Amino acid sequence: MAGTIEVLVPGGAANPGPPLGPELGPTPVDVQAVVQEINDQTAAFDGTEVPVTVEYEDDGSFDIDVGVPPTAALVKDEAGFETGSGVPQEEFVADLSVEQVKTIAEQKLPDLLAYDLKNATKEVVGTCTSLGVTIEGENPREFKAKIDEGEYDEFFADEAAA
Repeated sequence: MAGTIEVLVPGGAANPGPPLGPELGPTPVDVQAVVQEINDQTAAFDGTEVPVTVEYEDDGSFDIDVGVPPTAALVKDEAGFETGSGVPQEEFVADLSVEQVKTIAEQKLPDLLAYDLKNATKEVVGTCTSLGVTIEGENPREFKAKIDEGEYDEFFADEAAA
């Protein structure tokens, strides 16, 4: 009777109630153990909806695979706003620091097509462009041009050396 359950849970705040509890109830797993493991693995996403897959066996053993929330959700969470701009090139709804953009890129790197943190950051900047979020007070397209020109190479090189 092994199976798989896929749910969206708030990062670090899953509980035995819906949507998780009713799905896990009929299975042989310890629901509380699964919830605790999910919360441990999703703590970094604090409250953001996170896709989680639970694979369980007949003996009650289980494996948890935590996905990464969409980039837009991470940007909204980091910048503290609910809805992107209706006119993203003219009206900006929030501003992020370079460190915040780098943090989002680090979280998303495993799920992106980028090979390194610099290019993952450029993908996050693209999402900022469509949401109407500035970076260090600049239009995200101008910020991306500075990344392309190498202005932030040292910032990303520190990460590669670490």
